[in-house]
Amino acid sequence: MDVRTLVLTLALGNLALCAALFFHDTDNRQRGALATFALARQFQAVAWLLLYFRGVIPELLAGPLANVLLFAGVAFDAGALWEHAGRTGWRRIVLPALGLGTAAWLACYALDVDSGLRVAGGYAIVGAFYLAGVAALALDWRRASMLRRFLTLALAVPALAIAGRGLLAIALPQGWAGFGPAQLQGLAYVAFFLAMLIVSAGYLLLARETLQGELARLEMVDALTDVPNRRGFYGALAPWLALARRPGTPTALLILNLDGFKRVNDHYGHAVGDQVLKAMVVACRRQLRDSDLMGRLGGAEFAIQLPRTALADAVHVAERIRASIEAAPVKAERAVISLTASLGVTTIRPDDTPVSLFKRADEALQAAKLHGRNRVVAAPPPLVEEEGTGT
Repeated sequence: MDVRTLVLTLALGNLALCAALFFHDTDNRQRGALATFALARQFQAVAWLLLYFRGVIPELLAGPLANVLLFAGVAFDAGALWEHAGRTGWRRIVLPALGLGTAAWLACYALDVDSGLRVAGGYAIVGAFYLAGVAALALDWRRASMLRRFLTLALAVPALAIAGRGLLAIALPQGWAGFGPAQLQGLAYVAFFLAMLIVSAGYLLLARETLQGELARLEMVDALTDVPNRRGFYGALAPWLALARRPGTPTALLILNLDGFKRVNDHYGHAVGDQVLKAMVVACRRQLRDSDLMGRLGGAEFAIQLPRTALADAVHVAERIRASIEAAPVKAERAVISLTASLGVTTIRPDDTPVSLFKRADEALQAAKLHGRNRVVAAPPPLVEEEGTGT
């Protein structure tokens, strides 16, 4: 494949991605990293088209404009990767660097600096921005997925090749070891082609990986309160049920229900009800340790797991939670809503199943409600058979 065909392939590849992104999710405006990635594709598509028609169109278009658009496209590729990594402030660094690099290259062009130096500078600018993308992929390496680690190493190879081509253009203008300038240029365009494939396919795969992770998280987390839902809480509780069969400090379970929550929804609307639930979760979390786990069972009913906590200590924690909720009225748009909560407390027993454990805690909760609400009731401890008794 000759250089001209590679340039056309780069142009058509970016154009195809531009078209796919244009028709993707047409009902919503592209935002964030996806918008940056789409802009990078547009810059590069136009740049490679202009380079392909070099000699046919005016040199001002095929030279300065094409190179400036190429610099911008690769810079925005790096920006998309940084934004995907959660670093939204990339513009404060990448855009000034793009401006300085572009200004330096245009100054060389205007002053008719030696073409070898100009080519070397262009390759160095592009290679530097690709390496900035590599740095974004390499963030938090220890916790990175295998996909991101592979993309980091895969993109580093063509990025270094592109940057190295610029250095070779200065150090060895006549080529090296049987590779003349034309062959080196061809290898550089192959590196461009590989970099485009890795960045484009890699970004889309990373976006899909992130979406799958978020969907998996939403299956286990309550979207409103950002605590585990029933499924997530039961999953986290399972290992502690198994550990309860071993001797040691027990694990406690609290079930909490907001008193009169239906009245809040009926009088003030569900939006205020949602605000109340969020405020209640915040109040509870202030009384919990990092190791404690709070989950939403449904409606205004929540469960709290207290690892390695005896029944008396769990009752003390429940009282603190009850008092914290009572002392933190919620300021809604039309009123200040006072809250109270009833709590049932128990500990996990060696023979417990999820059904028996929650039944016992729920019975304690119902007892709290029957005795006037806004109180804590502990489930009675298990009966201990006395040794030596018999009939």
